[in-house]
Amino acid sequence: MSKAGHRLSLGPIPKPDAVKLTIALSAELKAQLDAYAQVHAGMHQAPVDAATLIPHMLAAFIARDRGFRVACRKATAPEPD
Repeated sequence: MSKAGHRLSLGPIPKPDAVKLTIALSAELKAQLDAYAQVHAGMHQAPVDAATLIPHMLAAFIARDRGFRVACRKATAPEPD
């Protein structure tokens, strides 16, 4: 996989401050995550595995989810008088 001209959505991985969560994935999704981790490691010259990437991928997904942000604002908006 070539580095030239390609960019991943996920940048360098910061040090974890985590709560453990156990999930089950399909074999196909696990293989894709492993492939993503391999490309990410090559692009950032830092070894990383799928388990380390998952929380950061989820955080990036949630941060870009406009519908979620709108729903959160509506849920925390004060009630009209």
